[in-house]
Order: sequence, then structure tokens, then C-alpha cells
Amino acid sequence: MPRGLQAELKQNVPFTSREQEAYLALLRTADVLQSRVESKLKEFGLTGTQYNALRILRGAGPDGLPCSEIGERMITHDPDITRLLDRLEKRGFVARTRDQHDRRVICGRITAAGQKLLREMDRPIERHGQEMLRHVRQPELQKLIDLLELVRSSRRV
Repeated sequence: MPRGLQAELKQNVPFTSREQEAYLALLRTADVLQSRVESKLKEFGLTGTQYNALRILRGAGPDGLPCSEIGERMITHDPDITRLLDRLEKRGFVARTRDQHDRRVICGRITAAGQKLLREMDRPIERHGQEMLRHVRQPELQKLIDLLELVRSSRRV
């Protein structure tokens, strides 16, 4: 009788390995959490990547960051930071300028409107994140964090 992820995916054949099951469970969980966050962000008219970029720029301060550095800091890889910033700039949340020392470098910075939007979103998004994981106790959350760090550390080898 299939159980867990196998049952959820309606898969009758067992996974070929624990590694495969863990990998697929991680992907499935990330997708479920991402879908829930995206639906909450939609209430504010943003996508997950737009929200991530705005938060990065807020953290960067008034000088902003070069587009390449914004891309490096994104939680999920977005190959087209320029287009992402285009959309945010059209809505008045981001402004771009050329770097004074190297005119080839374009820097993005968050505007007052972008700051205001994030302030409005901060508490509802934080509550939403807590709600999604409220059924997981603190010690298990720490174990999860540690295990995910272990998995990500393998890419540094």
C-alpha cells in the first residue's frame, strides 16, 4: 500500500532509492509552499521573484545594487533580472541608474513607493509564513533547517 509521497503522487511503483524519494519530496514540498506564498503575494500584485527583488533592494539601502548582484542574491534563479526590474520600474517600485565609475553597470534601488508597499506587506507575509509551518514544532523546524543546509552544502564541494 503506497504511503506518503508515493500515495500523494498516486504512484504504485516504489521509489528506486531513498535519495530519489527525498529529492522528490523536497521538490514537491517546495512547490506546495511556493504556490501558497504566490497566492498571498498576488493579493499585493506581486510575484515571488518581484517580492524577492524588492526585499533585496530594501536591504541594500539607498545606493542599491548592480543587477548582477541582485541576481546572485535571489532565492530562486531568474535569468532575466533586467526584465524583472523593468516591470518593477514601470510600477514605480524601483529606479535604475548607471554606476558613476563604470557606465556599463546598471544599479537598481528601491523607491519610496516600493518601500511603502513592503511595509504594508511585512506583517501579513510574516504571519502567512508562520501559518504555513505552525504545525511543525520548533525543534523539528531547527532539524529541518539543519538538514536543508546540509543538502545545499553539497553544491559547494
